[in-house]
Amino acid sequence: MSVISEAASLRYDRIHFTYPDGKLAAIDDVSINVDPGELVVLVGPSGCGKSTLLRIAAGLIVPNSGRLLIDGEDALKLPPEKRRIGWVPQSYALFEHLNIAENVGFGLKMQKTPKDEREYLVSEMLKLCRIEELAKRSVRALSGGQRQRVAIARALAVKPRVLLLDEPLAALDPQLRIAIRADLEELLRESGVTSLFVTHDQSEALALADKVVVLRSGKVEQIDTPDGLWNHPANEFVAAFLSNALITTATAFDGRTVQIAGKLQCRTNREVVAGSSVTLALRKENFELSPDGVRAQVVFSEYNGGVYHMKARTEFGVMIPVSSKEELAVGTAVLVDVKKNSELTVVGAGV
Repeated sequence: MSVISEAASLRYDRIHFTYPDGKLAAIDDVSINVDPGELVVLVGPSGCGKSTLLRIAAGLIVPNSGRLLIDGEDALKLPPEKRRIGWVPQSYALFEHLNIAENVGFGLKMQKTPKDEREYLVSEMLKLCRIEELAKRSVRALSGGQRQRVAIARALAVKPRVLLLDEPLAALDPQLRIAIRADLEELLRESGVTSLFVTHDQSEALALADKVVVLRSGKVEQIDTPDGLWNHPANEFVAAFLSNALITTATAFDGRTVQIAGKLQCRTNREVVAGSSVTLALRKENFELSPDGVRAQVVFSEYNGGVYHMKARTEFGVMIPVSSKEELAVGTAVLVDVKKNSELTVVGAGV
């Protein structure tokens, strides 16, 4: 008896949705392809449409136009219970009056799955999620990480074709969140289920995903692998949002060299046209304080566990991110240079 159904493809095809009382589209002509077994992360600022897309897939809201296809089948014609979609909400929504095994088997019971099969599937889900020793425990006795596992086990027990996770790590404290992230990825990949995962945390998206969808104001800004997004951001928003990069323009000297802040010559991560204006993402790992650098003034400083992250404005008005182990007050004069062998990321077409 298989405990996991075959992973399905999921396709949003030109989806448009406006809430009844809304003037602006919550989802505006969005198309996303999720391949079978793929882990795709939706990321973007609050209100960009991430959770709305999950709710459309789950059948909780109906789009004004467009198609939702699961394994090529028009899912919009199916009621929610027929779509075979697993749902893990941010709150986990566990039943306090049921023990762990009963929570995991709840969906199966609603489907009137025979008792023997139900008990087998619950047992297998508890093993998969590594919580079999908690089977008889009360929900009230669980930690945040254990609650998350129970919610995922319950969602997987009904053999979903697609699993939807709406900020499943948001309820955890920061230290626990980082510790559980890798564990969650391992669990999802071991299950083999197609997963659509929502987060507002950029580092979480880059760490977990096979493919990342960057959203803003209901529109897709870019879809790519984490490496593709980092090295080839489509526009200034993607570059700044994903890596807190500062954006500037520079003149290209030749195929791989540009000049910023008056005299800093820098290599770029891809070919540019000589003489053209190039848009660049400046990241703190690209720069350092150096006696050979350009003059600048610290305009922002923030302590972050043994290092100060700063922004320094050059004489030419270019803002450069840089780090220091020593505290430098706002207003301090510094010299900033490009690190040896560093390459600056070209944004979009570079123009």
